[in-house]
Amino acid sequence: MSGDLLDHDLVALLEDASVKHFRTGEPLLLRRGQLGTIVMVYADGAVEVEFADRDGRPYALVSLTRNRLMLLRDAPDHAVA
Repeated sequence: MSGDLLDHDLVALLEDASVKHFRTGEPLLLRRGQLGTIVMVYADGAVEVEFADRDGRPYALVSLTRNRLMLLRDAPDHAVA
């Protein structure tokens, strides 16, 4: 994955991930393409990602390596001529 990841960036999983529910500890399967928000960037290259439902209620908080994520963009980069 190229580019730096920052707090509050929107990302998508590149592969399925088995995790536990944020509050209940029940097992969850996050699917490839699942959307999350970066809430912490660590010096070692890992990031903490929060996954939430459509109402904004978090259901998973997961530490992931950058190569398991794709940064989503809402605006194009300016082209260099």
